Amino acid sequence: MKPEPARLAPLFVPRIWGAADLAPLFPGRTAAPGTEPIGEVWLTGERCAFASGPLAGRTLGETWPTLPAAWTGTAVRGAPRIPLLVKFIFPDDKLSVQVHPDDEYARRHEAAADGTGKTEMWYAVAARPGAELRLGLADGMTAERFRAAVATGGVEDCLRAYAVHAGDGFFVPAGTVHTIGSGMVLCEIQQHSDFTYRVFDYNRVQADGKPRQLHLRQALEVIRFGEQKGGPVEPVRAPRSATAEEIYAACPYFVVERWRFAGKMERETSLERFELLIVIAGTGRVEWGGATAAYAAGEALFLPAALGAFRLAPESPTTLLRAYVPDLGSLARELAARGFSKSELARVVHA
Repeated sequence: MKPEPARLAPLFVPRIWGAADLAPLFPGRTAAPGTEPIGEVWLTGERCAFASGPLAGRTLGETWPTLPAAWTGTAVRGAPRIPLLVKFIFPDDKLSVQVHPDDEYARRHEAAADGTGKTEMWYAVAARPGAELRLGLADGMTAERFRAAVATGGVEDCLRAYAVHAGDGFFVPAGTVHTIGSGMVLCEIQQHSDFTYRVFDYNRVQADGKPRQLHLRQALEVIRFGEQKGGPVEPVRAPRSATAEEIYAACPYFVVERWRFAGKMERETSLERFELLIVIAGTGRVEWGGATAAYAAGEALFLPAALGAFRLAPESPTTLLRAYVPDLGSLARELAARGFSKSELARVVHA
């Protein structure tokens, strides 16, 4: 099975806070009548299927454990599932105030459900005026004050508020309390985990008339009080690139870069890792070894580690996110070779 780029079919997931309109990525796509609106579009979930290439029609869940290192890369070979979960988020209402556990807590308390923590990053695909999210605790917030605010419904006031504009990025390490508001579309890149501990859900009820479950005990055990590590990111631009290549965040679980280009780009994969190209805007082709495949906004392309040289040939100005699992030691050397200074990298690398 020769490694080649493969498009992943999106999976549309209903959520109580979801949107009727999935523009600009999926205009005209709506939930079925009488069902919850679509809140998330998963691109690398275990039920997401390859839509092109030699694995077309097979899901990531059934395929990943059997893929050779030529596809997965040597660094993550043997991982039980693809280690990166990528979603688009379409909120038409506030998400719950929530927090995610780190790896240590998940191993101890969620081992029956894989036991992987959840650190994530958000990229704002689009945002209307006034769009806002809350991320991290206000200065001086204690567990006692936070618990009291939950009881009175004032927990949002315990969090830092940030305006959201298209192109903004936010780093969300495990243990960071957050909520996302309406009026935006986000791309979320994260550890492959779906553990969410809800703190407050605005007294909403589901279609069956019951509120969603809260997890205050677990949340208080994993929330990081004191210095807050998450927040807006300041992307760093590659100084030796003729195109606009920027690093948004790098941590042990993922690196996220944004590429913006209107002319052809020639790149090469590494045998250490697979890569994901998440198309935010634009159309074009990916070309390799005499073959070609189209890309369009809202799609994710899986690039096998042994693909080697490839070319991106845009038909319209293109914006995409490049995501991969790094080795932080070799990553520092790789980025230094691309011209990034230590002071610049300190802004985006979260060890």
